[in-house]
Amino acid sequence: MNAQVETKLAARTVSRDWHLFVPKLVSAIREGYGVGDFRADVFAGITVAIVALPLSMALAIASGVSPERGLFTAVVAGFVVSALGGSRHQIGGPTGAFVVVVFNVVQKFGYDGLVVATLMAGAMLIVAGLARLGTYIKYVPYPVVTGFTSGIAVIIFSSQVGDILGLKLSHVPGDMFGKWQAYLAAAGTFNPEAFALAAGALAIILLLRRYAPRWPMFLIAILATALAALAFHFPVATIGTRFGGIPRMLPAPHWPAMSLSEIRALLPSAFTIFVLGGIESLLSAVVADGMTGRRHRSNLELVAQGIANIASACMGGIPATGAIARTATNIRSGARTPVAGMVHSLAILAMMAAFAPLASFIPLAALGAVLVMVCWNMAEFGAFRSILSGPPGDRVVLIATFLLTVFVDLSVAIGVGMVMAAFLFMHRMAQLVEAQTQISLIDDDVDEFASPNAAVLKREALPPGVEVFQFNGPFFFGAATHFEQVLTRTGGQPKAIILNMEGVPLIDSTAAATLGKFLKSARARGTKVILSGVKPGPAAVLDAMAVAAPRVASFAQAIEASREALKD
Repeated sequence: MNAQVETKLAARTVSRDWHLFVPKLVSAIREGYGVGDFRADVFAGITVAIVALPLSMALAIASGVSPERGLFTAVVAGFVVSALGGSRHQIGGPTGAFVVVVFNVVQKFGYDGLVVATLMAGAMLIVAGLARLGTYIKYVPYPVVTGFTSGIAVIIFSSQVGDILGLKLSHVPGDMFGKWQAYLAAAGTFNPEAFALAAGALAIILLLRRYAPRWPMFLIAILATALAALAFHFPVATIGTRFGGIPRMLPAPHWPAMSLSEIRALLPSAFTIFVLGGIESLLSAVVADGMTGRRHRSNLELVAQGIANIASACMGGIPATGAIARTATNIRSGARTPVAGMVHSLAILAMMAAFAPLASFIPLAALGAVLVMVCWNMAEFGAFRSILSGPPGDRVVLIATFLLTVFVDLSVAIGVGMVMAAFLFMHRMAQLVEAQTQISLIDDDVDEFASPNAAVLKREALPPGVEVFQFNGPFFFGAATHFEQVLTRTGGQPKAIILNMEGVPLIDSTAAATLGKFLKSARARGTKVILSGVKPGPAAVLDAMAVAAPRVASFAQAIEASREALKD
C-alpha cells in the first residue's frame, strides 16, 4: 500500500515538474496573444536588432573569428533561446563573457575546434537543465562573478588597442603581456585617421547615451564613421579589407569531424563555456525578472541555451548566452512575449540580406570604439569598489579572480575563485557553530596545556555531574574537526552531557560521523549523552548514519533525562 502511494506521489511530482519545462512562448500564447501584443513585440524586436547588429560583429572580431559568425549566432541562437527558453524577455546571442575563451580556442584549435567545444558545452547545458541544476548555478559568489567579468573587460579592451590606434600587426599574441609588447613594437605604424574615427565613434556614443539614450547609438556611430572614412578617403582597415565582407544568408549546416583526443583536449574549454553560458544566461534572466516582475524557469533556460549553442555551432556561429544589455533594451522597448526575441533574430537576418555589401565599409576602429563601451559596462567599477570596501575575505577572492583572469587563464580564475569562495564560506559557517564554552571551534591550534574555561549553559539548573553544550548554526565538517577538542577541554569526567541542538538547522555527514565517534567514546567512559531539540533535517541525517543517542524535544526535558541518568 505504501509503495503504491509513493509511486502515485512520484508520478504527480514528475507530472507537475514537467510544466516547468514548457517554453514561456507557449505560456504567453495560452494566456492570450493579440494584435496589440504582436505590434509591441515587433517594435521591440526591430529595436533590439539595430542594437545587436554592430555588437554581434564587434564581439565576433574580438573573439578572433570573422564578423559574420557573430551575426549567425545572433540569428540562430537568438531565435532558439526565445522560442524554447524559460524567460519571456531574454535575448540570446554572442556576449563579451565568451571573448577570451573563444579567442584562445580558435588560436589553439582553429574554428572547427571551437565548434566541437561549443557542441560539448551545449550538451552540458542541456544535461544541467534536465538535472535541475539551474537553481544552483546562479548562486556563484558575487566576488567571483565581478572578478572575472572585470578581468574579461580588461582583456577585451587590450585586444582592441591595435585597431583603435590603426597599428599594423602581423600577429597579436593571446596573452596580456604579449599583446602590449606587440603594440609597443608596432608603435611606429600609428594611424591618426583610425584613431580619429575611433575617438569620433566613442564621442557619438557618449553624447547619444547622455542626451538621446533611446536612439541606436552603436549603429549611428558606425554609420557616421563609415561615411566619414568614405568621404575623406581615410586609409583605414575595414571589414571589407580584412574579412572580405559578410554574406547575405545563413550557411548550410556543418557537423565537424571529432576525434577522441580532440574532445579530451577541448573538454576544459567546453566546461568554461558551459559555466559562463549558464551563469550569464541566468543572471540575465534574473535582471529581466527584476525589471518586469515576472519569474523565469531557470532549468528550462539552461536547456534552451544548450540547444541554442548546438544550433549555433552547426550553423557557423560561436557560443551564445543571454545578453543582459540587449535583454534590458528589449524590455524597455515594450516587449511583451518571446516573440520579440524571435523578431530580433529575423530582423538581423533581413538586414544581412539587404545591407551585407555596405558592411564592408565599416571601419574596424569604429567597432573597437563600440567594444570599449562594452568593456566599460562589463567592468562594473561600482561593484568592484563596493566589494573592495567589504569583508577582507571577499576582497581576496575578488582580486585573485580578477588577476588570474587577466594574466593567467579564465578557467583557472573561475576554478580558484570558486574554491577560495567555498573555503571562505566554510570558515564563516564554522564561526557560527560554537559550543557555548567561550572556546572557538576554528582556533588555529589547540593549546593542550591551557586551563579549561568552559562556560556551561544554565549551570544553576543542572544536577551535579552534568554538563551542557549548545550549538548554533549549521553543524558541518568545518566545525566538526574541533568538536571533540572543545569537549575534552571542559575538565573532569561528567556523568551526563546534554548537547542542545535547537539552533542547528543542518548537519552534514562529517559532523554526524564525528558526533557518532564522540558518543561511542562517551559510552566507553560511562558518560550518558542526551541530544536536545534536534530538528527534523539533522535528525534524518543522524538516523541515516545510525548515530544513536537519547533525544528529547526540549532543554527542560533533557535536564529531567539527565537526572534519571544519574540514578542508573
